Amino acid sequence: MDDDRKDRFEAVYTQTYEHILGYAMRRCDSPEDAADVVAETFAIAWRRVDALPSGGEARLWLYGIARNVLANHRRGQHRRQARHVALDADIADLYARSPESDIELSTITRALRELSEDDRELISLVAWEGLDRAQIASVLGCSRNAVRIRLHRARKRLSKALALAGVSVNHVVMESA
Repeated sequence: MDDDRKDRFEAVYTQTYEHILGYAMRRCDSPEDAADVVAETFAIAWRRVDALPSGGEARLWLYGIARNVLANHRRGQHRRQARHVALDADIADLYARSPESDIELSTITRALRELSEDDRELISLVAWEGLDRAQIASVLGCSRNAVRIRLHRARKRLSKALALAGVSVNHVVMESA
């Protein structure tokens, strides 16, 4: 491998490692699983270094790879739903109450748990990863319009689940991003 390709990979690795690790940590039920996902993601990126996009697109490309690695990881485990429950519970325990409001995060966690995996993924890409619709489209491999529609529907389902749980939802917040 020539030095330019190696240097390019190392630069992308340095710039994106924390993003990819955070992405994996929020979706795996243990640090070890997240480390495995990150290692596999970068191993694939190393093998496909010639396809590695430049600039900010590299992070989105890696999110797409990490997403596929996670899907493979989940298929190998029979505890998919239990993983989300454990992760959501850990987050709720960590941030038991929101300082800005009186809403308990455990209630929000339960509402999120009621959503489909695809809806949780969309909401997570906006809320946890801070991605916009175009970036999400790149990660998911679909059009911006498809993301717009899916995200709108996911937010409506989350809003309904929160309303059923007795949480008043500010629709301005739900429709932003």
